[in-house]
Amino acid sequence: MEDLIDKIKTRLHLRPEAEEFLYSISKVKTLPKGEVLIRQGQIVKKTFFVTSGCLRSYCIDKNGKEHTLQFAIKDWWISDYIAIHTDELATLTVECLTESTVIEFNAKELDGIHARFPEFESYQRHNLERHVVSLHKRILNQLQLSAAERYDLFLKQYPDIEQHTRNFHIASYLGITQQSLSRIRVEKVKK
Repeated sequence: MEDLIDKIKTRLHLRPEAEEFLYSISKVKTLPKGEVLIRQGQIVKKTFFVTSGCLRSYCIDKNGKEHTLQFAIKDWWISDYIAIHTDELATLTVECLTESTVIEFNAKELDGIHARFPEFESYQRHNLERHVVSLHKRILNQLQLSAAERYDLFLKQYPDIEQHTRNFHIASYLGITQQSLSRIRVEKVKK
């Protein structure tokens, strides 16, 4: 929890009462590799801040194909935000790719924190803006860049992730087949 508190304190002055409130609405959990935090089709009430490990969110389409939306590593947030903010069932599954430690929050309690502690509004807005920018970049990259260019960007964004993920996770994140990913890697080695 101290990691999150320190991160928040870099963006705003955190009153002791606000810090106590954060502790009261959170649970630190260490989860094994393979643990599923959210399953596609269920009600979602939790959001998670990652303090260690690697998680991913993905969906399975009607043909049974997996599509990875996000990887979450240290200091990243992960959940199914569509489900939380529209009161729909989860469209994503969130799983631990490695043993991971997360801070679990009830999403509604966390969302309501700014009413009780107005200083959090700018912090939450900053996180939302960062998330939207990240998604827009991802969409534009999918539309404008070659698979090899997307893979290079992926390696810059997640430099150590390949040791924690399987090839099909990376391929599904990039929107390519595992065979295409293998070809890209071979070409990189030749250069």
